[in-house]
Amino acid sequence: MSRLKEQYQNEIVDAMTKKFSYKNVMEVPKLDKIVVNMAIGEAKENPKVLETAAAELETITGQHAVLTKAKKSIANFKIREGQAIGCKVTLRGEKMYEFLDRLVNLALPRVRDFRGVNPNGFDGRGNYSLGIKEQIIFPEIEFDKIDKVRGMDVIMVTTAKTDEEARELLRLFNMPFAK
Repeated sequence: MSRLKEQYQNEIVDAMTKKFSYKNVMEVPKLDKIVVNMAIGEAKENPKVLETAAAELETITGQHAVLTKAKKSIANFKIREGQAIGCKVTLRGEKMYEFLDRLVNLALPRVRDFRGVNPNGFDGRGNYSLGIKEQIIFPEIEFDKIDKVRGMDVIMVTTAKTDEEARELLRLFNMPFAK
Protein backbone atom coordinates (compact mmCIF):
# COMPACT_ATOMS: atom_id res chain seq x y z
CA MET A 1 0.00 0.00 0.00
CA SER A 2 1.35 3.43 -0.93
CA ARG A 3 2.40 5.97 1.66
CA LEU A 4 -0.22 8.46 0.48
CA LYS A 5 -3.04 5.92 0.72
CA GLU A 6 -2.02 5.02 4.29
CA GLN A 7 -1.85 8.73 5.13
CA TYR A 8 -5.35 9.17 3.69
CA GLN A 9 -6.79 6.32 5.71
CA ASN A 10 -5.33 7.58 8.98
CA GLU A 11 -4.56 11.30 9.24
CA ILE A 12 -6.78 12.74 6.52
CA VAL A 13 -9.94 10.91 7.61
CA ASP A 14 -9.39 12.13 11.19
CA ALA A 15 -8.70 15.74 10.16
CA MET A 16 -11.68 15.88 7.79
CA THR A 17 -14.01 14.35 10.38
CA LYS A 18 -12.95 16.96 12.96
CA LYS A 19 -13.24 19.93 10.59
CA PHE A 20 -16.58 19.04 8.95
CA SER A 21 -17.98 16.93 11.86
CA TYR A 22 -19.02 13.91 9.81
CA LYS A 23 -21.16 11.37 11.67
CA ASN A 24 -20.01 8.39 9.60
CA VAL A 25 -16.54 7.56 8.24
CA MET A 26 -18.13 6.85 4.83
CA GLU A 27 -19.13 10.54 4.53
CA VAL A 28 -15.48 11.61 4.40
CA PRO A 29 -14.59 12.64 0.83
CA LYS A 30 -11.88 10.72 -0.98
CA LEU A 31 -10.01 10.93 -4.25
CA ASP A 32 -11.93 8.94 -6.86
CA LYS A 33 -9.73 9.25 -9.97
CA ILE A 34 -7.20 11.46 -11.73
CA VAL A 35 -7.57 12.08 -15.46
CA VAL A 36 -4.52 13.38 -17.36
CA ASN A 37 -5.43 14.81 -20.78
CA MET A 38 -3.30 16.12 -23.67
CA ALA A 39 -5.02 17.88 -26.56
CA ILE A 40 -2.78 17.95 -29.61
CA GLY A 41 -3.74 20.69 -32.08
CA GLU A 42 -1.21 19.75 -34.77
CA ALA A 43 -2.40 16.11 -34.81
CA LYS A 44 -4.72 16.93 -37.72
CA GLU A 45 -1.72 17.59 -40.03
CA ASN A 46 0.75 15.09 -38.57
CA PRO A 47 -0.58 11.90 -36.89
CA LYS A 48 2.96 10.95 -35.71
CA VAL A 49 2.82 13.85 -33.23
CA LEU A 50 -0.07 12.10 -31.49
CA GLU A 51 1.98 8.91 -31.09
CA THR A 52 4.89 10.74 -29.44
CA ALA A 53 2.51 12.66 -27.14
CA ALA A 54 0.80 9.41 -26.12
CA ALA A 55 4.20 7.81 -25.44
CA GLU A 56 5.21 10.77 -23.23
CA LEU A 57 1.90 10.56 -21.37
CA GLU A 58 2.44 6.83 -20.82
CA THR A 59 5.95 7.53 -19.48
CA ILE A 60 4.64 10.15 -17.06
CA THR A 61 1.66 8.16 -15.75
CA GLY A 62 2.89 4.58 -16.10
CA GLN A 63 -0.33 3.54 -17.81
CA HIS A 64 -1.47 3.07 -21.43
CA ALA A 65 -2.90 6.23 -23.02
CA VAL A 66 -6.21 6.20 -24.91
CA LEU A 67 -6.63 8.34 -28.04
CA THR A 68 -9.49 10.83 -27.88
CA LYS A 69 -11.47 11.58 -31.04
CA ALA A 70 -13.40 14.66 -32.12
CA LYS A 71 -17.11 14.42 -31.25
CA LYS A 72 -18.21 16.61 -34.15
CA SER A 73 -16.76 18.29 -37.24
CA ILE A 74 -15.59 21.91 -36.96
CA ALA A 75 -14.76 23.48 -40.33
CA ASN A 76 -12.91 26.50 -38.88
CA PHE A 77 -10.45 24.20 -37.06
CA LYS A 78 -10.28 21.74 -40.00
CA ILE A 79 -11.40 18.88 -37.74
CA ARG A 80 -13.63 16.02 -38.87
CA GLU A 81 -15.84 13.92 -36.64
CA GLY A 82 -13.99 10.83 -35.39
CA GLN A 83 -10.52 12.27 -36.07
CA ALA A 84 -7.95 11.59 -33.29
CA ILE A 85 -7.07 14.93 -31.67
CA GLY A 86 -5.64 14.03 -28.26
CA CYS A 87 -4.91 11.38 -25.66
CA LYS A 88 -5.81 10.77 -22.04
CA VAL A 89 -5.12 8.45 -19.11
CA THR A 90 -7.49 7.72 -16.22
CA LEU A 91 -5.67 6.73 -13.03
CA ARG A 92 -7.30 4.96 -10.10
CA GLY A 93 -6.10 3.15 -6.98
CA GLU A 94 -2.36 2.78 -6.31
CA LYS A 95 -1.26 4.44 -9.58
CA MET A 96 -3.47 7.45 -8.80
CA TYR A 97 -1.89 7.99 -5.37
CA GLU A 98 1.60 7.42 -6.79
CA PHE A 99 1.00 9.99 -9.56
CA LEU A 100 -0.41 12.53 -7.07
CA ASP A 101 2.66 12.06 -4.85
CA ARG A 102 5.04 12.63 -7.79
CA LEU A 103 3.01 15.62 -9.03
CA VAL A 104 2.97 17.38 -5.65
CA ASN A 105 6.47 16.54 -4.41
CA LEU A 106 8.58 16.33 -7.60
CA ALA A 107 6.92 17.96 -10.61
CA LEU A 108 5.22 21.12 -9.28
CA PRO A 109 8.31 22.37 -7.38
CA ARG A 110 10.24 22.19 -10.69
CA VAL A 111 7.94 24.75 -12.37
CA ARG A 112 9.72 28.07 -13.01
CA ASP A 113 8.58 30.91 -10.70
CA PHE A 114 6.22 28.55 -8.87
CA ARG A 115 4.06 30.26 -6.27
CA GLY A 116 1.42 27.57 -5.83
CA VAL A 117 -1.46 26.20 -7.88
CA ASN A 118 -4.60 28.23 -8.57
CA PRO A 119 -7.08 27.79 -5.67
CA ASN A 120 -9.98 28.68 -8.02
CA GLY A 121 -9.72 25.56 -10.20
CA PHE A 122 -12.74 23.87 -8.59
CA ASP A 123 -15.91 23.21 -10.59
CA GLY A 124 -18.55 23.63 -7.86
CA ARG A 125 -19.01 19.88 -7.37
CA GLY A 126 -15.73 19.09 -5.61
CA ASN A 127 -13.51 18.37 -8.63
CA TYR A 128 -10.23 20.20 -9.28
CA SER A 129 -8.62 21.01 -12.64
CA LEU A 130 -5.00 21.97 -13.05
CA GLY A 131 -3.24 23.05 -16.24
CA ILE A 132 0.43 22.21 -16.72
CA LYS A 133 2.22 24.22 -19.42
CA GLU A 134 5.15 21.87 -20.08
CA GLN A 135 5.63 18.12 -19.69
CA ILE A 136 9.35 18.52 -18.90
CA ILE A 137 8.62 19.23 -15.22
CA PHE A 138 8.21 15.48 -14.71
CA PRO A 139 11.53 13.75 -13.94
CA GLU A 140 10.62 10.75 -16.17
CA ILE A 141 10.81 12.90 -19.32
CA GLU A 142 14.31 13.26 -20.75
CA PHE A 143 14.79 16.83 -21.94
CA ASP A 144 16.99 15.83 -24.91
CA LYS A 145 14.46 13.38 -26.37
CA ILE A 146 11.38 15.61 -26.59
CA ASP A 147 10.47 17.12 -29.96
CA LYS A 148 8.16 19.86 -28.64
CA VAL A 149 7.06 21.21 -25.27
CA ARG A 150 3.41 20.30 -24.70
CA GLY A 151 0.98 21.05 -21.92
CA MET A 152 -1.61 18.85 -20.24
CA ASP A 153 -4.65 19.04 -18.03
CA VAL A 154 -4.83 17.16 -14.74
CA ILE A 155 -8.35 16.67 -13.36
CA MET A 156 -8.77 15.34 -9.83
CA VAL A 157 -12.23 13.86 -9.27
CA THR A 158 -13.27 13.58 -5.62
CA THR A 159 -16.37 12.34 -3.84
CA ALA A 160 -16.68 15.70 -2.03
CA LYS A 161 -20.03 17.49 -2.23
CA THR A 162 -18.62 21.03 -2.04
CA ASP A 163 -15.50 22.84 -3.20
CA GLU A 164 -14.56 23.63 0.40
CA GLU A 165 -14.44 19.92 1.30
CA ALA A 166 -12.43 19.12 -1.84
CA ARG A 167 -9.98 22.00 -1.19
CA GLU A 168 -9.39 20.74 2.34
CA LEU A 169 -8.92 17.16 1.08
CA LEU A 170 -6.32 18.23 -1.50
CA ARG A 171 -4.64 20.53 1.03
CA LEU A 172 -4.22 17.52 3.33
CA PHE A 173 -2.62 15.68 0.38
CA ASN A 174 -0.04 18.57 0.42
CA MET A 175 -1.35 20.28 -2.72
CA PRO A 176 0.47 23.66 -2.74
CA PHE A 177 -2.37 26.15 -3.22
CA ALA A 178 -1.37 29.80 -3.82
CA LYS A 179 -2.19 32.15 -0.97
